[in-house]
Formats: sequence, C-alpha cells, structure tokens
Amino acid sequence: MRAPEPVVLEGSGVRLEPLARAHVPDLLPVAQDADVWRFLSVPQPQDAAAMTAVVDAADADPDRVAWAVVVDGRAVGSTSYLDVDLAVHGLEIGWTWYAREVWATHVNPACKLLLLGHAFDELAAQRVSLKLDARNSRSFRAVERLGARYDGTLRHHRLRADGSVRDSAYFSILTAEWPGVRAGLEARLA
Repeated sequence: MRAPEPVVLEGSGVRLEPLARAHVPDLLPVAQDADVWRFLSVPQPQDAAAMTAVVDAADADPDRVAWAVVVDGRAVGSTSYLDVDLAVHGLEIGWTWYAREVWATHVNPACKLLLLGHAFDELAAQRVSLKLDARNSRSFRAVERLGARYDGTLRHHRLRADGSVRDSAYFSILTAEWPGVRAGLEARLA
C-alpha cells in the first residue's frame, strides 16, 4: 500500500480539495451548527480563529490527510484519511462532517466513492475502516447504507469534547467487498 498524500479528488458533483485556511470562511458557519459538530471530539469552533486552529491541527497531523468537501465552489464540510497502517494495508475514513443542507443528498455517497476508490484502486488498501460515536444513529445508518460491515463497538473508547466518555462503533470494507460497495454507491448516484 502507498501512503496517501493530499490530492484533489473529483466526481459526481463533489470536489475534495486538500483542507486549507482558504476554506475557513465557508466552513465556520457549517461548524457552528451544533448538530453538525455534536459528535466530534474537539470543542465546536465559535469564531474564525478557532476554525483556523481546527484546520491547522488537521494539516499538522502526520497521520491524517484532510480534505474540504466542495460543492458548487463552496466548502460544505470536511473528511479525512486517518490511522494509516502501511504494514496491514489499512486506513480509516473519518472526521467527516457536512452542512445540514447536504445531509441525505448525493454528497456523502459521492465522497465515499471518491475516498474508497482512491484507497482501494490507487493506494492498494486492503481494508478501510470507519469509526463513529455509537450514539450517532444518523451516521450509523449512513455507514450501513454504504455497504460497510459492522465490526463491533469499543466501549469507553475516547472522550467527547464535553468530557463524557464515548463508545465507538467500528465498520470496515475489505478489498474483496469493494466491487459490491462501489456498485452500490454508483447505483445510488446514477
């Protein structure tokens, strides 16, 4: 497996651009929606300086490749590759959040098609995992619709931004499952 690098990925009406400070003006109002930020592990940014700090932290993390999700020329969210493990040919897709107006639209399946396609077809990943707060029923259903398999829940896995303890639900897609997952995503986007 090759290590992921910040590249532009584009298709199905979505453009994934390497996350940069230039995206802060678009992303700040999105992040200020409490329902958008509810299940993320860092405090909700309340101003441009705090949103810039979120972007800078993502860019400074050597184990993360972060993208802005751009639709019609405007950043409407962000997503990342995390926990890259070259030895076992695996990575995680996470830190995904979108503006409420694109929930239940083509945006999430389009992003996942781009990210999974890049991971399996370009980077030669053998496993892609997705992890979410076990209380996040909306994301739980969305990940199931992708065709990812539920692996289990790590109880008391990490702290939430408010200091409470989070259980993390894990899902994965393996290389052999990718053609079926891809066909399902393509059908949803057709």
